[in-house]
Amino acid sequence: MREEYDIQSLNPRKNPYSNRLKKQITINIDADAIDYFKGLSSDTGVPYQTLINMYLVDCVRNNRRPMVTWE
Repeated sequence: MREEYDIQSLNPRKNPYSNRLKKQITINIDADAIDYFKGLSSDTGVPYQTLINMYLVDCVRNNRRPMVTWE
């Protein structure tokens, strides 16, 4: 290991995956929805948060809109 490194001579490059990074947020989700995805998680072996993300990404890609009704 060197005592000093010349940082200026390094060739830094942009992270090719930076546009795909996830962002941590806080969101309120109904218990029924969480239970549903946790059930899917136990069936598939995929973590429930990953399943929720996969579903939301699928909605974005297919331009799905939620059915909003006020009762």
